[in-house]
Amino acid sequence: MSNKIKKLLSVMRQLRHPESGCPWDRKQTYESIAPYTIEEAYEVEDAVERKDIEALKSELGDLLFQVVFYSQIANEDGEFSFDDVVEAITEKMVKRHPHVFSNETFHNAEEQTNNWEAHKEEERNRRAALQKRSISILDDVPNNLPALVRAKKLTKRAARVGFDWPQTDQVIAKIDEELAEVKAEIYANTSQNCLEDEIGDLLFTVANLARHYKIDPETALKKTNRKFIDRFHFIEQKLEASGMSFEDASLELMEEHWQTAKTMLLKIE
Repeated sequence: MSNKIKKLLSVMRQLRHPESGCPWDRKQTYESIAPYTIEEAYEVEDAVERKDIEALKSELGDLLFQVVFYSQIANEDGEFSFDDVVEAITEKMVKRHPHVFSNETFHNAEEQTNNWEAHKEEERNRRAALQKRSISILDDVPNNLPALVRAKKLTKRAARVGFDWPQTDQVIAKIDEELAEVKAEIYANTSQNCLEDEIGDLLFTVANLARHYKIDPETALKKTNRKFIDRFHFIEQKLEASGMSFEDASLELMEEHWQTAKTMLLKIE
C-alpha cells in the first residue's frame, strides 16, 4: 500500500477518533453518508461532461474519501477493512476478465459481455444461497438508481431470459398504446394516481425503446435538459436586449425566440 493511501486512512481514523476526532465525522453512519456518496458520484460525472480535468481529480478524491469513510465505519464494527475492499474488487475484476488474466479467449465483445453477465449471475446465486432465499433475475438492480437508468437495467435483465419484444416496431407500438392510455386518463379526468401510473408506464416504455437502440435514456434526457437550458437562456438574452421582462412578452414572441435559438444553436453544435 502506498504511503499516500496510508496517510489518507490515518486521516480518516483521526477524524473518527472517539475522543479527539471531528464531532460531525464521529456521528456518521452508513445511512447518513450514503446521500453524500451519490452527490460525489454526480460531481465526478459533471466534471467529466465539462472536460474539467482539474475538477475531475478533485472530485475523484472526494469519491475515494467516501470509500475510505465506509471502510472505517465497517472496520470499527469489525466487519471489513479498506484492504478487504481493495482485495474484493481486485479478485472480482480478475475473475470477470479471464481473457486478460488467464488463457480464455473471446472472439468478440458479445462473447465477453455474456461471460461477464454469467459471472454476475453466479455471484447473485451465491448471495441468494447465503441468505437462504430464492433467486430472481432482477436481483441486485439497485432501488436507488435514477428511474430511467433503472428502467433500462430492468428491461435489459428481463430480455436476457427472453422477456422482450424482438422488434423495435413492437416497442414503438407499445409507446403509442401507453400514450393513448395517458390521454384517456386526462380526458376522463380520473385520479392523479391513475394518471401518474399511466405516465410512468409511458416513460418506462420509452426507456425500453432507448435500450433497443443502444441509447442510454438518462444521457439522452440530460442532453435534452442542456439544450433546453441553452435555448431558454437565449430567450432571456433576447428579452433583456429588448428591455422586456417575461411578464411583458407574449408566448408567441417567446416561441419565436425559441425557434431562432434552435436554428442558431444547431449550427453551433
